[in-house]
Amino acid sequence: MRTTHSRGLQPNVLGTFDTIVMAVAGSAPAYSLAATTAVLFGAVGFAGPAALLYCAIPMLGIVLAYARLGRIDVNAGAGYSWVGRTLHPFLGFLSGWALVFAATVFMVAGSLPAGSLTLSLIDPDLADNTPLAAAVGAGWFLMMLLVVLGGARLTVRAQLVMSGVEMIILIGFVLAAVLHRGRATAFDWSWFGLAQFDGPQGFAAGALIAAFYYWGWDVTSNLSEETRNSRRTAGLAALVGVGFVFVLFEAFTVAVNVLLTAEEIRTAGPNVLAVLGQEIWPGVGGKLLVVAVVLSTVATLETTLLQVTRSLFAMGRDRTLPAALGTVHRRWNTPWVAIATVGAAALLMFVAAATAESVQRILSDAVAAIGLQIAFYYGLAGIAAVVAYKSLLLRSVRNFVLGGLWPLLGSGFMLWCFVESLGELSTTALTIGLGGLLLGVVPLLVYWRKGSDYYRPARLDAVRALAANEASGPATPHARTGTHDKSYATDF
Repeated sequence: MRTTHSRGLQPNVLGTFDTIVMAVAGSAPAYSLAATTAVLFGAVGFAGPAALLYCAIPMLGIVLAYARLGRIDVNAGAGYSWVGRTLHPFLGFLSGWALVFAATVFMVAGSLPAGSLTLSLIDPDLADNTPLAAAVGAGWFLMMLLVVLGGARLTVRAQLVMSGVEMIILIGFVLAAVLHRGRATAFDWSWFGLAQFDGPQGFAAGALIAAFYYWGWDVTSNLSEETRNSRRTAGLAALVGVGFVFVLFEAFTVAVNVLLTAEEIRTAGPNVLAVLGQEIWPGVGGKLLVVAVVLSTVATLETTLLQVTRSLFAMGRDRTLPAALGTVHRRWNTPWVAIATVGAAALLMFVAAATAESVQRILSDAVAAIGLQIAFYYGLAGIAAVVAYKSLLLRSVRNFVLGGLWPLLGSGFMLWCFVESLGELSTTALTIGLGGLLLGVVPLLVYWRKGSDYYRPARLDAVRALAANEASGPATPHARTGTHDKSYATDF
């Protein structure tokens, strides 16, 4: 018989392997490539591999920041808690709000391609029907909503199946692309250089789009209260996950540059992987990669739902949003009110999306807007890690580089991209991105005036936290009843 954590979520559901799978699925390799490759090509041309490379380096600094912060504060709110306890509660709340808003927008940006691609498997002519794509995408979304509502055990099992099949298809096509003989453009090492960018603003625009590729690995931190040995596991899984998807992103982006013409890439839009698959394996390849994209999209809808609902759960628990959001279902141990709230908000956005002109236009604006939100809350987390560990940074070169210099580099890069890209984005993208952040000021002020304890935080300090962890011995975050706590988690 299992009991729950004192704060409501079910502990020890995820093991190391499960958490790595979640990190990879959160970044959604096939979906990110399908939805964003044409957008990235439109922004930086053949310099897509460079944008992914130069974004990956500072992104790893943010991963390190999350890993170090997760060791001293296990919290489903992740950056919402860490930034609030190190920098300022207002910034912490806006950090959590940015994730919530970006994830809610993504429910539509992720579901629409799933709907469109599902229709393309039945009849290619139906794929451009935006209202129908929105309806089918909403169906996929509701299916994942029910899976997430059903509990972490069901969620893990579904994720292992979907991501496993997706990875087999993607790795198979990477190998096939290497062996393929046809070439539209000769490979050029300059694709990895800085010279192809159109000045600092062009570089920032490309980096912001590249940040969207990687976004989602931090789901491991939002699941920390449900993870075995999470002080170690969440950070390790994020590092492995980002490293793995980086290789996949670079391989497919180079393959697209080499095998497809510039016109084919622009025309293909979100169907670029299907066009690439058709080029590599005529007749079958396109459909196989479409299947991979659908699986990836559905899988990342699941991880994004986990992120946003765990963040809302933490906010409800802290009374910085309605307390009902912190309510956990007695049987499934899931924050069911938060899940229902996100579902209702996303369905309203589906109705709005159904009236739009094209899926590609929605994707372009949504990716840019979400990129702004990502850059904002990742940038704050990097600074929070440096502040929390400031007393330890000069004790060794390793501490200085991994705990200070690299996270600070990542933070500076993200915030620079945020500022530099403002002049490059469309009015719609800016309205969604900045407007979404400003909208968070309303609940911030309301619940600050109500006197939530979140706005009077205990400062997060690594020296004190690590000493307390060592003194308490092995982590025992929850009580047990019965004779044996039989974990559902898999592990290495």
